[in-house]
Amino acid sequence: MKKIGITGQNGFVGSHLYNTLGLKPEEFERIDFQKEYFEQPDQLDNFVKQCDVIVHLAAMNRHPDPEVIYHQNVELVNQLVLSLERTGSKAHLLFSSSSQEERDNLYGKSKKLGRSLLANWAKLNGGKFTGMIIPNVFGPFGKPNYNSFIATFCYKLTHGENPTIDVDGEVRLIYVGELVQEIINQIQSGETKEQYVVPFTTAIKVSEVLDKLENYKKLYFDAGEIPKLITGFDYQLFNTFRCYFDIATHYPVKFTQNIDPRGAFVEVIRLGIGGQCSFSTTVPGITRGNHFHTRKIERFAVIKGKALIQLRKIDSDEVLDFYLDGTEPAYVDMPIWYTHNIKNIGEEELLTIFWINEPYNAEDADTYFVEV
Repeated sequence: MKKIGITGQNGFVGSHLYNTLGLKPEEFERIDFQKEYFEQPDQLDNFVKQCDVIVHLAAMNRHPDPEVIYHQNVELVNQLVLSLERTGSKAHLLFSSSSQEERDNLYGKSKKLGRSLLANWAKLNGGKFTGMIIPNVFGPFGKPNYNSFIATFCYKLTHGENPTIDVDGEVRLIYVGELVQEIINQIQSGETKEQYVVPFTTAIKVSEVLDKLENYKKLYFDAGEIPKLITGFDYQLFNTFRCYFDIATHYPVKFTQNIDPRGAFVEVIRLGIGGQCSFSTTVPGITRGNHFHTRKIERFAVIKGKALIQLRKIDSDEVLDFYLDGTEPAYVDMPIWYTHNIKNIGEEELLTIFWINEPYNAEDADTYFVEV
């Protein structure tokens, strides 16, 4: 079992790494770190002495004065090096540098220098060092206006603000979960790599990201519909977006009930990745349906009460009867070109869940009414 400490464990990447390591207690023991340790040499030394692996993530990303960023980040590295030397540590040290190393800004320069200082410590003291040069990271729980433009966009869209684009260039991104796995892979390998360029997993224009997020707001945040998600990045971005809701005020979201003398019809969920799911209540003696489809895939699932489901191929006189009882939940799939219905034949309310592979569109309903 490796004992792992993370400077900056409460930060964006640090918290994801800390929590992920906690899922593997048989392999990793987490040594807690507090940011105050950098100002308390004894506490820092005690932390360092316990660690087989140290992942140095603590850093400043934003400040009105770039000089402050530079000096703060270099000072954190210097404090860590001094502690490593005082304790005679032979730990495997992993450092999160940035793809901004080669840019002409003080943040990038602070990262490049920090990587050099830690690599030098490892050479002189028999330690292991992995200098990870990381692309732009996004994911759930990043701080808006600090960690990522995606975090900023998500926050604004879910809090009544309008995001704006300063420069619409292509960005190279990695999802925080993917980065965490990269870090764990390097921990497990135990190899020294003074300059390891972490590969980006998505290249996309800023405007394309905003387009996707605005679609998520319109469909999901405002209307409760699951949007169409095709790529792995789509799922990552959607899950990122969802974490910026004010959950306490957003939920519960009430359904719209369509009530008539037969009972109530409620659309449960509309899925860009899987059609439409609804449920109905039907009072005793009432029949629903008597229509057919030419392309839609449909399933009736009875979960309460007793029902008779009938099917008839529209060019045949043969009627197929299926008796369902909610005490033994079951379903019947509706073949195309078969007119079908469902009737409550019990003495209590009938509860049915319907799934169909495409949301209802009044302009192209593919629903033709014919009595069974």
